[in-house]
Amino acid sequence: FVVPGTIFVVGVGFFSFCFLMTSLGGQFSAKRLGDSPFTIRAEVMGGVESRGILRKISDMLEVIMKRIDSLSRLDNASDSVWKMGGDMYHDTPAGLVERIQAIAQNVSNMAVRVEQILQNSMAAGRGQCEVPRDPRYPDCPGKVDWMRARWTSDPCYAFYGVDGSDCSFLIYLSEVEWFCPPLPWRNYTSILPARKSSTKRQAAFRADVSALLEQVGTGKESLSFMKRRIRRLAAQWGMAAQQLDAKLHGRWRDEKKILVHVGFLTEESGDVFSPKVLKGGPLGEMVQWADILTALYVLGHNLKISISVKELQGFLGVPPGRGSCPLTGPLPFDLIYTDYHGLQQMKQHMGLSLKKYKCHIRVIDTFGTEPAYNHEEYATMHGYRTNWGYWNLNCRQYMTMFPHTPDNSFMGFVSEELNNTEKHRIQMNKVRNMAVVYGKEASMWKGKEKFLQILHRYMEIHGTVYYETQRPPEVPAFVKNHGLLPQQELQQLLRKAKLFIGIGFPYEGPAPLEAIANGCVFLQPKFQPAHSSLNHEFFRGKPTSREVSSQHPYAEQYIGRPHVMTVDFNNSEEFEAAVREIMRTEVEPHLPYEYTCEGMLERVHAYVQHQDFCSPEAPLPSVNSSRTLQGSPIVLLPNSTLLGWASNATAPPCWPPLSALRLLLSTDGQSCVEACRGADLVCEPTFFRFVNNKDALSRLEVQCEAVEVETNHIFPAFSVLRRECGLQKDPLLFSCAGHRPKYRRMCPCRDVRPGQVALCRDCL
Repeated sequence: FVVPGTIFVVGVGFFSFCFLMTSLGGQFSAKRLGDSPFTIRAEVMGGVESRGILRKISDMLEVIMKRIDSLSRLDNASDSVWKMGGDMYHDTPAGLVERIQAIAQNVSNMAVRVEQILQNSMAAGRGQCEVPRDPRYPDCPGKVDWMRARWTSDPCYAFYGVDGSDCSFLIYLSEVEWFCPPLPWRNYTSILPARKSSTKRQAAFRADVSALLEQVGTGKESLSFMKRRIRRLAAQWGMAAQQLDAKLHGRWRDEKKILVHVGFLTEESGDVFSPKVLKGGPLGEMVQWADILTALYVLGHNLKISISVKELQGFLGVPPGRGSCPLTGPLPFDLIYTDYHGLQQMKQHMGLSLKKYKCHIRVIDTFGTEPAYNHEEYATMHGYRTNWGYWNLNCRQYMTMFPHTPDNSFMGFVSEELNNTEKHRIQMNKVRNMAVVYGKEASMWKGKEKFLQILHRYMEIHGTVYYETQRPPEVPAFVKNHGLLPQQELQQLLRKAKLFIGIGFPYEGPAPLEAIANGCVFLQPKFQPAHSSLNHEFFRGKPTSREVSSQHPYAEQYIGRPHVMTVDFNNSEEFEAAVREIMRTEVEPHLPYEYTCEGMLERVHAYVQHQDFCSPEAPLPSVNSSRTLQGSPIVLLPNSTLLGWASNATAPPCWPPLSALRLLLSTDGQSCVEACRGADLVCEPTFFRFVNNKDALSRLEVQCEAVEVETNHIFPAFSVLRRECGLQKDPLLFSCAGHRPKYRRMCPCRDVRPGQVALCRDCL
């Protein structure tokens, strides 16, 4: 049902506005800078004349807005009629009112900007603008000189009112690019819109995901997969929300405005994943993104979802042009979740604003990014530069699928959790001589027949390899291949099988956790030597030096026997012994808490509420400062051999809290990841800044003949050969993963919340 007055009112307002803009063409020179025909460049001809034009625009805008207001009331009143109209509801002009309002607001902003240009021009005309020489802004004079020569080359400058005068350069450089100090002029008016004050709202848990499903959209098989997953796990997410709510005892949680831009699914990035969803392609990324969306939504945050560059531009408020212009207003989101593809797209379309707002970004990064690769200058100078990395973020802004390195934040995903009745039924129905092979693409099976022949002596082997017409020749004839299975059918297969066997690839996917959760033993190959970017093509170019000791290191290190067995598949005797042991072993379905819906909600809640990379950190004493032992905040903890933060010492605000700090010294050549894990702790990069000083070295009883302060990703550390200590100069290079022979690392560790390696005991 369509209200007849709708088209009339909108049409009158719209064409009246177009007529006005056309009639003013003699006094404004319009230049199209982008796709929008309503973006114009105003060249101010004269003060009185221009203000007259502004008054005409203002009057017309007022008429348009009044008509739109009437239309909105009429629209609301008709809502119930539309809902009764069945399929006719979908034929209504949805979003038309919002588009007209956006057009009117754009013109209103333009009028305000012209007025600001007039005021700034008049203020500048009253005196010569002197380029400031401020040591806090050393690049300001050079940037002004640069703009003098090139200001006509970029349409962004004209968009912000740059007219070739030093005054306009200084206004732009102080307001937009932040190279110059704020201007002291009394009559100066900001060229950027004022930041709107926002009242904090409390987030409320959600159980119904239907609105989220509508936001995810349609049109891609990858999106359909994600929606099926969200719908299938909705009940478990709802139950997990209730459990976390009870655990938090009604504690206040800020509702955040969050943009989720899934860059790898955009057409601009190539979207190689969607066409392969039904052909055995990797699903791990889509599993994780579906769970991230659900977790943020169930936690009660205000989500916007983008899967195209056009949507990204609209949500961010990107100004016209080719993408180099900074945003014209404050970032409309508290947080932005994206991936490396999305980060590159944001760089292209946010211009210099990315530098200002990058602290709000969280990058979903499957394999992790280490500090040496993240620091652009350091990576370039020391051979760590790759096609990824080098974004100069705080490394905790990278969020991984598994807890690879504590330098990054562990985001994770979820596996379906079984109740006790389902677990018992699965154990009763297990077929002790049935195995399922982990590998949906035929190429993964190449060269694997030798150990599969051994397995075939003991078990019936099943595969789920995709094929279109003919059976893939890489799959041995003795394997019963089911073809690619829907998720629920695959789950039924896993609930019958005794063994889920990895064949070396893919690395670190979600399937082994799902198999273990359904009562399978996961048998995987040990890599000797470990795979890394130095010796394996798959990892070459990834921003990490991590050595992968098996197909699924998390399953090996955090779950282990009897659910996970890691052996050398090239050793036939060892492999056969493992198969016989598995057939004798009875295991229950097992799922680590951190991969349940409640575990992920708990973790994401903590990140959203506590991680803050935008607020300036409290200043600390110089790295060269030494305190007396009596005055040191780092002390031997009661009933322990470890050092920690004194309970009676002032603790600067930080998250995790300093009460979780445990300080130790690594062995020769050992990373802090390994050193902390050896003490049943986790390295915590947040704490490096509190121990990067001579005082901490003294408390560890390190005898330094000299102390250097350098930019080096293994510092703070002690050189065994030279008896010298090194402290870190650049905070971006604080690294848990860094290690080097003949160096002992100073390692700030923390305690661990049971079942949740990402959080300390007091981190919730």
